[in-house]
Amino acid sequence: MKLKYIVILFISLAFMSFGLSKHIEKKVRKEISSTFNTEEFELIAVKISDTITLKLPSHFSEDTFFKIQTANIFLGYAYVSKAASKTDMFDYLVLLDTDLVIVKSKILVYREDYGAEIGSRRWLKQFIGKNQNDTLKYRDNVVAISGATISAQSMTLAINNLLQSLKIINTTEVLKTKN
Repeated sequence: MKLKYIVILFISLAFMSFGLSKHIEKKVRKEISSTFNTEEFELIAVKISDTITLKLPSHFSEDTFFKIQTANIFLGYAYVSKAASKTDMFDYLVLLDTDLVIVKSKILVYREDYGAEIGSRRWLKQFIGKNQNDTLKYRDNVVAISGATISAQSMTLAINNLLQSLKIINTTEVLKTKN
């Protein structure tokens, strides 16, 4: 019986996504290229110990948080994750500079019929400049969107959790080396 569970676990793990899907990676690379004005760069997975990730409000793994580097020049970080919409999940990207300040946020894939307004540059630009010392509150310092309440609240929570997580991570040695 134990063998059956081990086989099921192995098969489940095999079908889980390790790394970014090609579709998501293509979108991530396009955004990095335009934001950091470079065609040649490499994404280097940032490894964070399990003891630290257990303390974080955001999900961090080798396929969510990356250093962005070109010709041995450290440009910043990319964080790719999912957040809840009304009945599904949407994929988003947050690009940060070397000081962990948000330089861009982008909805990569939105899977609902309603609420896609959160993907507008106008709405997402309110996250630019936010850092680990900021606290975001929907309808307070983050503008509400009629018809996208759940997704907008979810994105606000996701960004807020990311900023809180970065504050915790930044107190460790993980991000101390800039190159």
